[in-house]
Amino acid sequence: MAAVAIGGSLGSVARYLVGIGAGRLVGTDFPWGTLVINIVGSFLIGVFAESFALSWNVSQVVRVFLTVGICGGFTTFSTFSLDAIVLMQRGELWSSGAYMAASVALAILALFGGLLLLRAFAA
Repeated sequence: MAAVAIGGSLGSVARYLVGIGAGRLVGTDFPWGTLVINIVGSFLIGVFAESFALSWNVSQVVRVFLTVGICGGFTTFSTFSLDAIVLMQRGELWSSGAYMAASVALAILALFGGLLLLRAFAA
């Protein structure tokens, strides 16, 4: 429980900082921060899962710290849902649809990329 709580705290702080940084960098009219967070978080959980499966022999505590804690605290699909609805409510249906499609497709591709990256290094 402590590993999940500490990891979740670190992941949440990282999510907050990335969201603020993205807003400052590219503006807040589109939820760029959430999109980047979901893609990066999916990539990281793919890297962790594959490294555990291939050869990284760490304790269950470390595994849940990294995946459930850090990645769970960092990724933001609840925020993603809210952002999509806010865009719809503002009448930005195309932007909302593009945001939803990009978030799901790119997050899945990023996870797959993390798996492939670790497989390439393990080979």
